[in-house]
Amino acid sequence: MTLNDTGLLERSAWAAAHYALPQYDRAAMRAATAAAPTWVHFGAGNIFKAFQANCAQQLLDAGLMQSGIIAVERSDTPEKRASYDGHDALTVLVTLKSDGGVDKRVIGSIAEVRYLLSPDENEYARLRAVFTAPSLQLVSFTITEKGYRTGDPAADLAAGCDGATSYWGRVAALLHARFQANAAPLAMVSMDNCSRNGDTLKNAVLTFARGWADAGLVSGAFLNYLETKVSFPWTMIDKITPAPDAAVAALLRADGLDLASAVTGSGTHIAPFVNAEESEYLVVEDDFPNGRPPLEHAGVLFTDRGTVSRAERMKVCTCLNPLHTALAVSGCLLGYRRISEEMRDPQLSALVRGIGYDEGLPVVTDPGVIDPRAFLDTVVNRRIPNPFLPDTPQRIATDTSQKVPIRFGVTLRSYAERPDLDVQSLTCIPLALALWLRYLLAVDDEGRSFPCSSDPLLGTLQEKLRGVRLGVPESVTEARLRPILSDSAVFGVDLVALGLADKVSAMLRELLAGKGAVRATLRKYLGA
Repeated sequence: MTLNDTGLLERSAWAAAHYALPQYDRAAMRAATAAAPTWVHFGAGNIFKAFQANCAQQLLDAGLMQSGIIAVERSDTPEKRASYDGHDALTVLVTLKSDGGVDKRVIGSIAEVRYLLSPDENEYARLRAVFTAPSLQLVSFTITEKGYRTGDPAADLAAGCDGATSYWGRVAALLHARFQANAAPLAMVSMDNCSRNGDTLKNAVLTFARGWADAGLVSGAFLNYLETKVSFPWTMIDKITPAPDAAVAALLRADGLDLASAVTGSGTHIAPFVNAEESEYLVVEDDFPNGRPPLEHAGVLFTDRGTVSRAERMKVCTCLNPLHTALAVSGCLLGYRRISEEMRDPQLSALVRGIGYDEGLPVVTDPGVIDPRAFLDTVVNRRIPNPFLPDTPQRIATDTSQKVPIRFGVTLRSYAERPDLDVQSLTCIPLALALWLRYLLAVDDEGRSFPCSSDPLLGTLQEKLRGVRLGVPESVTEARLRPILSDSAVFGVDLVALGLADKVSAMLRELLAGKGAVRATLRKYLGA
């Protein structure tokens, strides 16, 4: 089976292997996109292919949308070109269900692929043409939270719109091109997993727009256009989408699918397939000044900003993300290679259930559109334990310092603010924080060193913990720990002022008693 437009003509072979194929004319879809583009997406990674592109596929299959998505990659590499061009921008979505079932669907909703920072200026010229089309309604992003960093914009601010060469300089310049052409309205929609993501996206754009306006390189009317005719809705997204897995590749090859173009380099997986869980949520502030595709027919929940904020807080601060972080650092310490395996560990299962049900739900924000307890039930009983989902604690442990202030700090602040709750009653959250500090020593429960996942504060925190050693619990001194525990930028709250520093410190000493101390401490607090 060959994954390209010609290969899809052999529909009987695909049907025999139980692959769902696009139910629309891709040539007609590409022609409609070229004539009147409606949707551009920046960051065509795994979650996009598994979620947004599949949503578009559902609308195309149902005849509710005629044009496809123009996907925009950051950089232009031979590997990316080979993956897209060699497969006519098709990809296989493999949904790994908790009951062992596997759904295989060929996604064909990507009409064309462009490269924002390509040395080929024809790529950027095409994007300018797309952005000036009055038909364009939606520009979405899945570029990870780190992708919104603008770096040093000085060169682009000096060069102006026409000379912009950075990622966000060029995005802002594309909006300026639209403003100059017709000032048509547009929705710029971050679908990344970060709080108030619409504001984050807007700030990245305005960094350049305001700089150019201050330098007299663009008119003040451009800023007014961005404030009045371009929207930046907030969203909440949730779908576990690990990197393409070798076992899934083997499954597809056994079906007869040619995966010769699948490559891995510099930590980036490039493959013509994506593997993901079946559960998915996308809650979007319904603010689209130029209209939008009818994505509600693909399960997207459209609502107001406040509801999006509550949904995001429910997931990130209570019902999923804190559980994931606790499992990530614990799993690395105990030698686990799969998140699902950790949920068969009685102590780790008790840890995440305690964080979610016992300590999180009392302060959960109910968004109204999703029931928090039902969401949490799905997370702990079906999603995280899914043995067929190849997700790893090492992946989830990436950038933990950027996650802790939100995933745990918000709940801790809620306890401090509520007179009916006692922050001293907490056990699982302080234990999770102590486990993270123990993880930062890069020594597992057997005394073996391991590489910590990448994190912008890794070196800084490890330096502050210098001298803290396994087998020497008394090395956890107030002088060493107080500067860390009192840093609200690290934990989202000042743990010393909150009264939790002593508890976290005591737990860390227990975790450092010697080999096997992590397991012994988990048993002490969570049962045998």
